[in-house]
Amino acid sequence: MVDSGLINAARDFNRFYTNFLGVLNRAYLDTDFTLTDARVLFEIGSREGVSAVALARDLQLDPAYLSRILKRFRANDLIETKADPGDLRSQIIKVTTKGYRQFEELGRRSNTQIAERFANLVDGEPQTVVAAMTSIRALLDPDAEPRPVVIRGHRPGDIGWIVQSQSKAYTEEYGWDMRFEGLVAEVAGKFLANFDPAMEYCWIAERDGINVGSVVITNGGDGVAKLRLLYVDKAARGLGLGRMLVDECIRFARAKQYRQISLWTNDILHAARGIYLKVGFRLVSEERHRMFGPEENGQTWVLDL
Repeated sequence: MVDSGLINAARDFNRFYTNFLGVLNRAYLDTDFTLTDARVLFEIGSREGVSAVALARDLQLDPAYLSRILKRFRANDLIETKADPGDLRSQIIKVTTKGYRQFEELGRRSNTQIAERFANLVDGEPQTVVAAMTSIRALLDPDAEPRPVVIRGHRPGDIGWIVQSQSKAYTEEYGWDMRFEGLVAEVAGKFLANFDPAMEYCWIAERDGINVGSVVITNGGDGVAKLRLLYVDKAARGLGLGRMLVDECIRFARAKQYRQISLWTNDILHAARGIYLKVGFRLVSEERHRMFGPEENGQTWVLDL
């Protein structure tokens, strides 16, 4: 049986969040819409066309209640409907030009509301809030489609995130000590201090504004690019993200006319090694070491371009 304290805490959070969003206000976002009205219009406006049956199902609305909302939307020239060829009992619904303007205005007001709340937080706290939201969604709705990942160049603060996230992850997963954090900090610091945008790059994988992966290419000299700091957060594993990041490195190295990519890793990092093998890297040397505490087998791999 679930602890009653957990249930009460969840209910308390629900009360807080409904107040935070203004869900109980009749004039949602200072408009003439209720929250349900706004959600229905959002779903219609964000799709090319949706049937009333699908809309009722996806929003878990009573069909009669939804019908009254749609009737009001039609009267206000927010939507237009036509018969659904797949189900003559239903209709295909689209927003009108006026409806689309209202759809965009609601989105703008919602963005402004959240931005104002986040503006009261210190650096890093908005990301913490969104990460917690993502965890709640993943645990309570495991069948939800994962949000798309965006791969971009690094921005201020990203390199610090690389040091923090990788140090924490490898310490927890493999028992490595603080010397590993020192190595990551040294590599990251040199990348920033000597960054040559013409020949070097850092890719950050981001989902819902949260960093979930990274990789760096540096100039090793003599036509050799060094692939460093490949990392994928636990929350984004299984999406093929590591392969995507490595592919970005290979494309970049070829475009910059490097003759070879070199990297150093440890054989305990099975997922990363599997990627390197699949894209054509070959193992050229290995050695036992205790650089980070436990005895490991370090390996150097190269890819001829």
